[in-house]
Amino acid sequence: MLGGLGEPSVAINTVSPIASSQARVDAPQRVPWFVSALVVASTCVVVGIVWDISWHQTIGRDTFWTPAHVVVYLGATLAGLTSGWLALRITFAGTPEQRAESVRFWGFRAPLGAWVSIWGALAMLTSAPFDDWWHNAYGLDVRVLSPPHAVLASGIAAIQTGAMLLVLASQNRSGRHGGGLQRLFLFAAALLVVNAGTLVTEFIRRWDMHRPVFYQVVCFVFPFLLVGVARASATRWGATITAALYTGVVTAMVWILPLFEGRPLLGPIYVQVERFVPPEPALLLLAPAVAIDFLLRRWTGSDWWLGAVVGAVFLAILLAVQWPFAEFLVSPWSRNWMFGTHHVAYMVPPIIQERWFQLNAPDNLSRGLVIAALLAASSARGGLWWGTWMSKVQR
Repeated sequence: MLGGLGEPSVAINTVSPIASSQARVDAPQRVPWFVSALVVASTCVVVGIVWDISWHQTIGRDTFWTPAHVVVYLGATLAGLTSGWLALRITFAGTPEQRAESVRFWGFRAPLGAWVSIWGALAMLTSAPFDDWWHNAYGLDVRVLSPPHAVLASGIAAIQTGAMLLVLASQNRSGRHGGGLQRLFLFAAALLVVNAGTLVTEFIRRWDMHRPVFYQVVCFVFPFLLVGVARASATRWGATITAALYTGVVTAMVWILPLFEGRPLLGPIYVQVERFVPPEPALLLLAPAVAIDFLLRRWTGSDWWLGAVVGAVFLAILLAVQWPFAEFLVSPWSRNWMFGTHHVAYMVPPIIQERWFQLNAPDNLSRGLVIAALLAASSARGGLWWGTWMSKVQR
C-alpha cells in the first residue's frame, strides 16, 4: 500500500465527506516515503548546482563527471525514478481511492507533483549532453543562463515544485496541519528560493545592490515565491520560516565550500585560488518575509489591494535593510569566513578585480524604484493566486 495517498477527490478543490475528513484528522500523520525521497532529490540538486558554480570559479571545467555534476544528476535520477515508480504503482496496482487521488496522463495515473517531477527529471537529464557539447564548443559559460543551463534550471524548478505539490497533496487530503509534512513543504519551498536566487545571480551581485536593476529583479522574483508559500502554508509564519531556511542553506554553503582545497586547472588564471569560492551571502529576505506573514494574517480586504500593499512593503523593507548591508559587503569588515567576500574567482581579470569591492553608482534611481514597486505588486498578486491554488491541491 502507498501510505499517505488518502481518500479520493474528484477535483482539486473537492471537499471529502465529513466522516472521512474526521478520520484523517484523528489518524496519526505519516510522511510518505516518496515525498521524502523527492525532497532529498531536490536537496541534492540545489547543493550540486551551488557546488558546480563554485567548481567553475575555483577549478574550471576539467571534465563533465565532476562530483558536483554527479550530485546534480543523482538528484534528477532519484526524482525521476521515484515519481515513475509511483505512476506505475498506482496505474497497475493502486486502489480505487489511490487512482481517484491521481491525475491521468497517457493512460497512466500519478499525483500531479509526480508528473511535474518526471518532466523536470527528463529536462535535467536532457540538458546534460547539451551542456557537455556547449562547453566543448564554446568553453566556459560567459553567463549563468546559457541555453543548456536554462533547460537545466527549468528542470530543477519542476522537481522542486513537484516535491512541494506532493507534500501539499498529502497534507491537504489528511486534513492535518503541522508536523513532518509542513516542515518538508517549507524546506522544499526554501530550496526553490535558493534555486531562484542562483538563477538570477548575475543581476543581484553585491556591487549592484545600489542600482535599480537589483531591486527590480529581487522584487519580480521573490515576493511571488514567499507570498505563495505563506498563502499555501498551514503555519502562521510560512514566509518567515522559508526565508530563514533559505538563509541557512546559502550561509551553510558560504561556510562549508572554502573548507576544501581547490586550484585552477583551466586558463587564463588571474587569481591564485587555493580554496573553493563560495556563493554570495544570502539576501536579507527574512525582514520582508516577516512583514508578508503579518499582512497576510491581518488583511481582510481584496487580494488585489493586498498584493499592492505587500509589494510596497516588501520594497520598502528591502531598501531599508539591503542598502546599508551592501555598503558592509564591499567593506573590509565582510572579508572573512563568515561572509566570504574576500574570495575571488580565478578567471576574474585585474580590471574587474579593481571594482570587486566598489558599489556601482545608481542610475535613474527614482524611476527604477517605481518600476520595482510595480513589479513587486504584480509578483505578490501572482503569489497570492499561486498560494490559493496550492492550498486546494489534493491530487
